[in-house]
Amino acid sequence: MKLAFDRGRRTRAATWVSLGLTFAVALVVELTFADSSKADSPLDSKGDQGNSQVERGRYLARAGNCVSCHTSPGGPAFAGGLALNTPFGKLYSTNITPDPETGIGKWTEEQFARAVREGVRPDGAHLYPAFPYTAYTKLSDEDVSALFAYMKVVKPVSFTPPENEMGFPANQRWALGMWKMLFFDEGRFLADSSQSEEWNRGAYLVEGLGHCSACHSPRNFMGAEQASMAMTGGEYTDKVPSGEIRTWSAPNLTDVPNGLGSWPMEEVAAYLRTGRNGFTETHGPMNEVILNSTRHLSEGDVRAMAVYLKSLPGNVGNIGKAASAQVIEDGETLYNVNCGTCHQPTGLGALSEQAGAKLVGNPLVQASNPASLINVILYGPHLAKLPGPKRWKDMPEFGSKLSDDEVAAIASYVRSAWGNVGGAVTQEQVAKQR
Repeated sequence: MKLAFDRGRRTRAATWVSLGLTFAVALVVELTFADSSKADSPLDSKGDQGNSQVERGRYLARAGNCVSCHTSPGGPAFAGGLALNTPFGKLYSTNITPDPETGIGKWTEEQFARAVREGVRPDGAHLYPAFPYTAYTKLSDEDVSALFAYMKVVKPVSFTPPENEMGFPANQRWALGMWKMLFFDEGRFLADSSQSEEWNRGAYLVEGLGHCSACHSPRNFMGAEQASMAMTGGEYTDKVPSGEIRTWSAPNLTDVPNGLGSWPMEEVAAYLRTGRNGFTETHGPMNEVILNSTRHLSEGDVRAMAVYLKSLPGNVGNIGKAASAQVIEDGETLYNVNCGTCHQPTGLGALSEQAGAKLVGNPLVQASNPASLINVILYGPHLAKLPGPKRWKDMPEFGSKLSDDEVAAIASYVRSAWGNVGGAVTQEQVAKQR
C-alpha cells in the first residue's frame, strides 16, 4: 500500500531522518592516528597535585578517554577543536580547560554535572550526543565531583574552537530535546545485586565512563543505539593511514564466535592493558583508546572490564549472506598467494616477527560491516608504538597490488574459512573504502 504524505509531514519526516543520520555519524569522534599517546594537560601551578580528589579525577578522565576527543592534532590537551566529520558538515569538540572565557572556568560543579550527565550547557542549549552523555549519565555524584576537581586545575588554555559547520536542519539544537525524549534515559548506574562486585565495577566502566557501546553498537535511523543489538558492532568514520576519511567498523564484543567467544577473559584484559594479546594487536582507531585510556587503568579495573565483557549475552548480530562457492574458491587461491606465508594457510598465524596475526575467530575479520578488514588489506594496519617486543611481521598495504574484486574475494574467504562466520564482501564495498 502506498502512503500519501502532505508537504508538512514529508518535511518533518525528512528533518528527522537528516537529524538522525547526523547524530549517528556524529556520535564517534574522528581520531588522529598518533604514534604515541596524547599527554594529559599539566596541572596549573596553583593546582594541588597531591590532592586525592584531583588525582582521582585524573584517573577518571583517563578512563573516559577525555583527552582524545577534546584535543586537536598537535594542540593543547583538553582545549578542543577536534573535527567530527559528518555527511552534513563538521562538529568541533569544545574547550574544557578552566579558561574563564573560552573554556569551563566559570562553570559551577552543578553546571558541569548537568552537561556531563544530561547533555545540557549552562545556557540551557542541548549538547550533540557526539559528547557521550548517554553513557556518562550513569556516573556517580562522587565521580562527577572528582572529574570537576581535576578539570578545574589543569592548565587553562585560551582557545576558541571553530564554529560548527552544520547545515539545516542539523544545526537546530532544539531538535535534540525531542531526540532525548525518544532515546535518552537519564539516570545513575544501579548495581546488580545478583552479580559480583568485580562484575559491577566492570559494568560501570564499560557502560559508563568507557562508553564502549558508542562505537560497538549499531544504531537506528535516528542515531540511537539499538538495545536489542547492543555490542554486536557499529560503524563510524575516521582516517585511514593515507589520511582520507573512510568508514570503519567496530567488532562484536559479545560472547559468540564472531565476537569475543574465542578470547579467554585473560586475553581480553591483556588487550585492554597492553594493546596486544595472543590473537591480535591494536591498530587504527583503537590505538588512542588503548594508549590514552585503558592502558592507564589499574589491573583490577581492566580485569573487571574483561569479566563484564565476557558475560555479555551472545548475539551474532547481522552477519549477512554467505559468499558463493566460486568466490570462496577464488579467495582461497588469492589468500594463499598473498597472505598465507604470514597468516598461514590455517589462518592461525604465529607469535613470530616473521608471521602474521591470528585470523581464526578474529572479531574484526568477522565484523558485521567488513569496512575495517577492507581498510587493513588496502592500506595496511596502522600500528601503535607499544612498549615491548614486536610480535608479528609488519603487514604491507595491498591496495596497489590487488583489484577491488580480488580484495573482495580474499576478504570473503577469510570471513568464512576456519569456522569464521562473516558474510560476503562485495566489489562495491571495496571500491567505497578506496
